[in-house]
Amino acid sequence: MARDRLGVKPLFYAFLANGIFLFGSELKSLLAHGGMERKIDPLAVEEYFALGYIAEPRSIFQQAKKMPPGHFLTFRRGQSLPDSKEYWDVRFASGDSFSIEDACQQLSSRLIESVRLRMISEVPLGAFLSGGVDSSAVVAMMAGLSNEPVNTCSIAFDDPAFNESAFAQKVADRYRTNHHCELVASDDFDLIDTLARLYDEPYADSSAIPTYRVCQLARKHVTVALSGDGGDETFGGYRRYRLHLMEERFRSAIPESFRRTVFGFLGRNYPKADWAPRVFRAKTTFEGLARTTVEAYFHSISILRGKMRDQLFTDRFRQELDGYSALEVFNFHARRADTDDPLALIQYIDLKTYLVGDINTKVDRASMAHSLEVREPLMDHPLVEWMAKLPSILKIRGDQGKYLLKTAMEPHLPNDVLYRRKMGFAVPLARWFRGPLKERVREAVLGARLAESGWFDQNYLRHLVDSHQSGARDYSAPIWSVLMFEAFLRNVLDVSGTQMFQKV
Repeated sequence: MARDRLGVKPLFYAFLANGIFLFGSELKSLLAHGGMERKIDPLAVEEYFALGYIAEPRSIFQQAKKMPPGHFLTFRRGQSLPDSKEYWDVRFASGDSFSIEDACQQLSSRLIESVRLRMISEVPLGAFLSGGVDSSAVVAMMAGLSNEPVNTCSIAFDDPAFNESAFAQKVADRYRTNHHCELVASDDFDLIDTLARLYDEPYADSSAIPTYRVCQLARKHVTVALSGDGGDETFGGYRRYRLHLMEERFRSAIPESFRRTVFGFLGRNYPKADWAPRVFRAKTTFEGLARTTVEAYFHSISILRGKMRDQLFTDRFRQELDGYSALEVFNFHARRADTDDPLALIQYIDLKTYLVGDINTKVDRASMAHSLEVREPLMDHPLVEWMAKLPSILKIRGDQGKYLLKTAMEPHLPNDVLYRRKMGFAVPLARWFRGPLKERVREAVLGARLAESGWFDQNYLRHLVDSHQSGARDYSAPIWSVLMFEAFLRNVLDVSGTQMFQKV
């Protein structure tokens, strides 16, 4: 059996002590057998609270594994364990140089071909259209290939700070698509338990809520939808990439021993000023400058950073971790990246971790919940391989991410779609936890279920909730991760906490 190159679709498996081999596209299919032990893997919990998901090959359960992308597994009767091998990887290495004009022309041709292949369908087909660069580029290519108006779907939020629907409408108007847009209340938090049951293991990306809703909307009109997923990783779109490169220039200019001493001291002692203007929020920057490249990137994307996880977990739990840190996930992939380019390194890490464990997981579960097939033209592996060989200056130039993609799309999309500030697909967690979800947060985070595990420090949990709800700090992301872990325990496991958390 094999998993696709970029981990678009999942594959779980477990080898039981009695010789039975289980596999399936969801953990619940393995659990349905009844023979797999439901003991939680402490190392998976450490990964979850650092990353917001559990990275391949680990799963939340000790007996179950996730097949890494680009791997195949061979299992032979009489063999003690299945044998997993890699069949595909992407290599970041600057190949032939291109002028920006030639690169744009080649990219446009490759995008058209990738979209064309994914438009082959015998059932109603459409596209997600968020108003961002990636989905808008896909829709523009679809419109050029279709004799009929393209079906497009987007959702609007009643909170203007999270609403991108006006930009989606601009693209829909330009290409005269059959556009479907529905308003979603910004207080759409009733999906918490539904999501916990869908994902089968803890998953902390709150954009799963709007993703679920847009899949629900799309399925009313089409059976297959094209998405813009993978564009940020492939083309260099994340804001964190630009910040990382800026820090990397400092790191490369200053000896490591000096950085660790001076910036380490500043990072430990500078106040975390969430309330202050951005220019004064230097604590994270100081902490990043004191670290290696991989340590700094891991630190910057962690939901609960190292010190926070130390405070969250009890002494008993840290003993079970036995020194393990989720940083090992990034170190493993960094050793295999085979590149000295700082942007290429973190793109490679994201292709192996965040894209698979967060983005693809989110879309797969949300779409399958509505029997919707989603196809991803920007994850076409020849396109990914070609982009990996281009110099980083074509991906990020100055303060502009996705430089090549945006330049190539200038003839096809309005400038205010291409060059506006990236919003993301977010929900107002901070407001929810101080308002309509205030009591639910206290009941879940400070309730008996987490306390009975013996893994979480109750004083620190109370600190997170009290500090956030008083307005002193924004702990919305850590609280959401705790909330979804508690929802996982309630909705996925039907055994007592003492059984779940027994040390093997």
